[in-house]
Amino acid sequence: MSHDDAQEPSAQEHGLGLSQSMYVPLDLPIDFEAFYLAHQEAFHAYAEVHFGTRAAAEEVIHEVFLEIHAGWPELLSAGHVEQGAWAIVRRAVRDRLESEGRAPAFIINGPIAQALAATKDRLERMQSTTGLYEAIAELPNRQFEVIVLRYLLGYPTSRVAWFMGIDERTVGHHLRRGKERLRVKLGLPDERKKPQHKQKGE
Repeated sequence: MSHDDAQEPSAQEHGLGLSQSMYVPLDLPIDFEAFYLAHQEAFHAYAEVHFGTRAAAEEVIHEVFLEIHAGWPELLSAGHVEQGAWAIVRRAVRDRLESEGRAPAFIINGPIAQALAATKDRLERMQSTTGLYEAIAELPNRQFEVIVLRYLLGYPTSRVAWFMGIDERTVGHHLRRGKERLRVKLGLPDERKKPQHKQKGE
């Protein structure tokens, strides 16, 4: 096999995330193909954790990439392509859930609490996870996105920053704000306000 044969399939060969039977060839700009290859994994994972099945995620993300492709020149000229694309993903997922009259699958299916064990405000101590998932779903958009990408899908902070087109410090800011909202919403103690035990001789 030659080196060229081993290269990663293009967005056209991927069929924009659909199975071969649903694939319609498109004349794609090279920069759009690069964007597709860089982001399709995160978009599909984000949709799948909401819908609970890969098939539903592929269907919605296919429509998302068609919309991104149709507005590609405008997205490029406006700058912040990642943010614009994520807004389309978020809207498409939300609209699909609303049209089906159901909550996200991560609320319904569980348990995802293990993925949240890394949170420093000890969310994993909760006996019931139902309130946790509902609280996550009620977070403001940016906080919701970073919580889902970082803790539900397990992407490192650097990858979350890259996906969303923001720097790692901004990701950290949204994570801290999101976790604090969850702590207040769920009535958990503030670990930062624990009294410091004095050492002997002080």
